[in-house]
Amino acid sequence: MPSVSLADARAPLVLAIDAGTSSVRAQAFDRDGHAVRETEEQLRYALETSADGAATCPAELLFDLTVRAVDAAIAKLGARAAEVAAVGTTSFWHSLMGLDADGMPTTPVLYWADTRSAGEAAALRQELDPDAILQRTGCRLHSSYWPAKLRWLRQTDAALMRRTRRWCSFAEYALGRLCSPDAGAVTICMASGTGLLDVHALEWDRELLEICGIDAGQLSPLVDLGPPGRLAADFARRWRSLAGVPWFPALGDGACANVGSGAVGPSRIALTVGTSAAMRLILPRPPGSDWTVPQGLWAYRLDRKRAVLGGALSNGGNLLRWIWETTGTGAEDPETAAAGALAPDSTGLTILPFLAGERSPGWHDDATGVFAGVTLATAPRDLIRAGMEAVAYRLGSVYDALRPQADDTHEVVVSGGAILGSRVWLQIVADALGHGLAAMPAGDESTSRGAALMAAVEAGLAPNLAAASAGIVPEAIYDANPAHHDRYRAGRARQERLEQALLATGAFL
Repeated sequence: MPSVSLADARAPLVLAIDAGTSSVRAQAFDRDGHAVRETEEQLRYALETSADGAATCPAELLFDLTVRAVDAAIAKLGARAAEVAAVGTTSFWHSLMGLDADGMPTTPVLYWADTRSAGEAAALRQELDPDAILQRTGCRLHSSYWPAKLRWLRQTDAALMRRTRRWCSFAEYALGRLCSPDAGAVTICMASGTGLLDVHALEWDRELLEICGIDAGQLSPLVDLGPPGRLAADFARRWRSLAGVPWFPALGDGACANVGSGAVGPSRIALTVGTSAAMRLILPRPPGSDWTVPQGLWAYRLDRKRAVLGGALSNGGNLLRWIWETTGTGAEDPETAAAGALAPDSTGLTILPFLAGERSPGWHDDATGVFAGVTLATAPRDLIRAGMEAVAYRLGSVYDALRPQADDTHEVVVSGGAILGSRVWLQIVADALGHGLAAMPAGDESTSRGAALMAAVEAGLAPNLAAASAGIVPEAIYDANPAHHDRYRAGRARQERLEQALLATGAFL
């Protein structure tokens, strides 16, 4: 969907705030879902990581970035800030932080990539029935979710657990500070990414709460998509144009990426490659309906009536960025251009791209990256190309599990800043899947658009989600090359053999 200039944006406007894994951004969207070009503000940050698997960020830093991003977007809107009629928010799924009795953080924000609780996840898999937990919560017993993290915190810092009165995501903390006291609720969408929500009954899972040593009173109240909050006095004075505007509680970034790509229903699978990568399908699953979580996938929620089925990789754009930084190259480097000219699966390399651990499809908490086949002749271009192919192979496994849930004539719609700027990577993924891709325009922010569209519908600015997203049309089509698909099938099989061989010996776990 093309963006529009501020002069051409049609009122009313919606401001979207997106707290992502590597940046916080704010941008206005017009009544037709077009991003308003001049209003975007993106502030990057880096996670604090360590060799033991930590992946955190101070909550105050993230909150400051959020405020600064809104400051800038409002300034860029100028007089048209008065035309903002709603604020939609989205944030990375699975984040966990603690608050004390005064609402002050007792922990940094722990991200999905924090694997320090891998031992507790393994213990939980021995104590509980993993399949039963998956079917109830839609989540696996894995270090990326709350049960393992809470158990790890309880075992490593009992004093912290005693000081903590409330457990929440960063989005609840931020909106609780920005808005009136009742704005700290958690949407079913965000809660479904914790691993503590029964995604059928839409309530906190009692067995897991007990196992984690907490009670429901220490969690935010559950809501569907609202009610919205209003700015607290300090921020109402700071952003006068937004003082009476409804601020809607946050939705998970993956669900919003689907909505912002027009991928709501069985005819469109959304594929996103940003810091991490995922494929998702939104299907009607109202409360009381009889459905199961398909093997190989997870099941979160968009809202009470719709489930988000999919699989996620811990490694996407972060893998390619690491290769560039390690080899002293970059997106515009001649070595990256040369990587694009290489034939499919021709580097002699087999990569297990688990630099941030692994989620789908194998869910090995503390897996690490493996580069096999490296010789003195291996060049940066080979590493870059093989890295792109390695991520594509993992997405192929997710696609195989997700495809039976979609219509036979489905589209695969692509979003995410890490891949939309690379025609080479888009073609590699299409060839690896053996299915064409419909790509959104480079620079398109489907996640922010999804948050804006959901807020527009809830605020009554659009009659329904179908109408709000009617104009979302991908920009380019990448057809799969059958000959390349055959080459990539061989590469993917080789990756799987290496993974299984190392798993059998425990060499990388």
